[in-house]
Amino acid sequence: MTSPPRPRPGEPGGHDRLVYDLDGIRARYAELCRELPSAAVRFAMKAAPDDGVLRALAAVGAGVDAAGPQELRQALRAGFPVESVHYGNTIKSDADIAEAYALGVRLFVTDSREDLAALARHAPGARVFCRIAVEGGSALWGLKHKFGCAPDEGVRLLREAAGLGLVPSGLSVHVGSQQMDPDAWREACERLAAVLEALGEAGITLDHVNLGGGLPARGYLSAEGEPLDPPLDKIFATLREGVERLRAVHGGHLDVVMEPGRWLVADHGTIHARVVRLTRRRMPDGVLQHWLYLSCGKFNGLYEMDALQYRLRFPTRSAAPGSRRSWRARRATATTPSRTTAGTCGFPRICARAILSRSSPAARTR
Repeated sequence: MTSPPRPRPGEPGGHDRLVYDLDGIRARYAELCRELPSAAVRFAMKAAPDDGVLRALAAVGAGVDAAGPQELRQALRAGFPVESVHYGNTIKSDADIAEAYALGVRLFVTDSREDLAALARHAPGARVFCRIAVEGGSALWGLKHKFGCAPDEGVRLLREAAGLGLVPSGLSVHVGSQQMDPDAWREACERLAAVLEALGEAGITLDHVNLGGGLPARGYLSAEGEPLDPPLDKIFATLREGVERLRAVHGGHLDVVMEPGRWLVADHGTIHARVVRLTRRRMPDGVLQHWLYLSCGKFNGLYEMDALQYRLRFPTRSAAPGSRRSWRARRATATTPSRTTAGTCGFPRICARAILSRSSPAARTR
């Protein structure tokens, strides 16, 4: 089923909304399956916790990575079998663990002794992955400090897991969100290989490695407004080589999991927002600036505007009487100093530059 026609938020009754191209998302999923045919794909649903997106991915056989009980319940309602649901958050309360276990989840990720002890109390017999910290320095958002533990700590945790009645099952990493450097995956796989070797020496044989997310979407602009061109061919080649290396070190059957989020959905979704106001204000330094205020901003839609520019498209009305509004891309540098920001709270970072027709009542950001 294709996605519904795009709404017209600039017309009376129009309002802000997210619109997804479900065919495009399904095609992106199929692309990943072709590039990494031996990997199971779990969608990191925090990237787009939308029922339509979830149902589309469940229907083609994807799994899902959920970060908490609310996402778990939503995933199950969308049709994901509980066996394909992975609780990938290492930060969870005792109540969260107990609720997930009651819902049927038997696969959890940990990175600390405290969390491991809580899993033993509230999810007896569950399979446990340990998340290993990696650098991720080339990513848009690195995650090395908040999640994951050192390799030697990971070995200790998985050794302790068996003694606590849990099943040491796998290792996981995440190279950072929107990772542009193929070497980040190479280094992550080498770190996992070293942990697998250490576990083997300790008599522990795992059945999975989870290479996480981080695959870069194609449609972004850098903070300077230049199109980002991720080296996807090199990234996929590096991943295939890394999987071969890990399986060689393991020496047996080792399943591989990928957990893409933005890579599946970012290029196939659009925020329909409104232009709240276009103003001209003279600044204290005497410069006259044009400010364009949108109904979505840094804290309610354009969350990454510190590091990216968002593409803006404005509807323009044809000169023919009675003609329908059409979307026209308007990406250009304004001829006067300009800023684009949210209507509720100004923010100094430019999220896009555009030439705006005064008759344009709505905007799409992508």
